[in-house]
Amino acid sequence: MRKNLTIALSLAAVLLAAAVTAQQPAPAQAQVPAEKYPVDSASVEHAGVPKGELIHCRFDRSAIFPGTERDYWIYVPAQYRGDRPACVYVNQDGVQWKAPTVFDNLIAAGEMPVTIGVFIQPGRVIAGDPAAALDRFDRSFEYDGLGDAYARFLLEEILPDVEKHQTADGRVIRLSRNGNDRAIGGSSSGAICAFTAAWERPNEFSRVFSAIGTYVALRGGDRYPSLIRKYEPRALRIFLQDGSHDNNIYGGDWWMANQMMERALVFGGYAVNHVWGEGTHSGAQGTSLFPEAMRWLWKGWPQPVAKGGSANQTLRDILLPGEEWELVGEKYGFTEGTAADARGNVFYQDIPASTTYRVDADGRAKVFYKDAKRASGTCFAADGSRYEVAGATKQILRYDAAGKPTVIADNINGNDLLVMRNGNVYVTVPDGSERPSKLILIRPGGEKLVVDSGLKFINGLTLTPDETQLYVAESASHWVWIYTIRPDGSLVNKQRFGWLHCPDNSETAWPDGMKCDSAGRLYVATRLGIQVLDPLGRVNAILPVPSGQASNCCFGGPGFDILYVSSGDKVYRRKLRVRGCNPFEAPNKPGPPHL
Repeated sequence: MRKNLTIALSLAAVLLAAAVTAQQPAPAQAQVPAEKYPVDSASVEHAGVPKGELIHCRFDRSAIFPGTERDYWIYVPAQYRGDRPACVYVNQDGVQWKAPTVFDNLIAAGEMPVTIGVFIQPGRVIAGDPAAALDRFDRSFEYDGLGDAYARFLLEEILPDVEKHQTADGRVIRLSRNGNDRAIGGSSSGAICAFTAAWERPNEFSRVFSAIGTYVALRGGDRYPSLIRKYEPRALRIFLQDGSHDNNIYGGDWWMANQMMERALVFGGYAVNHVWGEGTHSGAQGTSLFPEAMRWLWKGWPQPVAKGGSANQTLRDILLPGEEWELVGEKYGFTEGTAADARGNVFYQDIPASTTYRVDADGRAKVFYKDAKRASGTCFAADGSRYEVAGATKQILRYDAAGKPTVIADNINGNDLLVMRNGNVYVTVPDGSERPSKLILIRPGGEKLVVDSGLKFINGLTLTPDETQLYVAESASHWVWIYTIRPDGSLVNKQRFGWLHCPDNSETAWPDGMKCDSAGRLYVATRLGIQVLDPLGRVNAILPVPSGQASNCCFGGPGFDILYVSSGDKVYRRKLRVRGCNPFEAPNKPGPPHL
């Protein structure tokens, strides 16, 4: 029943030993204590305990990591019958922790559910001539980086491949697709890989085991403690292990990094447990703790892992308990141009369909106008008229209460616009991601002036609540710029101001539409969702949007306390504690910022 177990354990040990050797610092002066840990009874084989089956598999058809080949093993417990999907545990670096024996014992004792284990080695691109060339070792690329590539590899390639196999006695393998039934773990780079998969797909993996995790500056893992503190909490349970004599090398200090992770997770309101020791960068303590970690991670199952409450004051100030994202509409071409009128009715554009939608009082989105000329940016003026950037005709149009359009300006290939109470209109005019953009002012009499140029793919814009300064997004960067507005509408004191977080798979945050709330916070639609900045330009909080990248946002509803967000082919909304600001309203001076 333990076919291929010896070779699996040996390969996992070789991989970890190689990683440790490559990352070990020079010998230190201090004596490193010998690592001796108690052996949990669940790590020992016992007579009478049913033993699961270990199936050896080979996978060499990855589209996400092209050209890679790897071995993996499937552990199937004896209690699995095949009549219903089983829980899942995924481990990086192959079979570790004496996991098959631990699972045998814990499942038999009822201390964890019937769980199928998937133990995966990192990929290699095999050299054409092994005698003359090295293989390409993909471990660091797959494991150490942030982003969703490895999570997609598991969900789209490996787990479906697992379900193609059967046990020796013909049982079909069926895996639960419920994230509450899935755990994932690993050591060193395999640990950060496990955390990243759960972080990126919390609805797919909810329980994480991390031993001697590499949360350091190899491929951006050092960013996690700050991201955890800023993001709205996810429904995750995490068990951490590390030792005080772990690596302290060019990439960072593993021991300090793991402690920073634990403190950040506690701050973020996560269910987190940890055991610290005095060990080095080895799997010894992790092996000793693995049964304890599994008991804790699965404790209370099948009750779902719940989201906790963050200590982040901005999240506390803006979020309402129990209020989540709600889908307004979907299956559009591409949504943009979110805007609210004085009654709080919300409008948005489906650009490819040249259609304007309005969210009525009943909360439903309905077609409002079917000849919008591929409109994008939308804004309401103080007199109730609606201004739009008409991409198809390269015009700025104003619609009166009867829906009659008037051309405000011609020959402007605009993107977004803002209408001030004095009638001045600012229009952003990008020219690709590399060429300089223009910011155009249209005065009430129709005069057009270029008031700034040079930003790369200029995009969304909004006013500060006191209406004395203008925020402008530079999409091909991670910056929001700020300008002082002179009485004549010209702009001075141009400055990079709002620094934004970027996803791992892009060099830009792609800031787009923006709005302020009455306290002066700036809500920016970005690749990561809505990033919330304080009046000093610092990201205090990040609100992920269910479908990913956000393109625009506005505050709607009678109290302007519902945040509407356009995101690809969908539009979402969420009720918040705050009130949004509108350019057609009287200025509002917020209180002084916290320095």
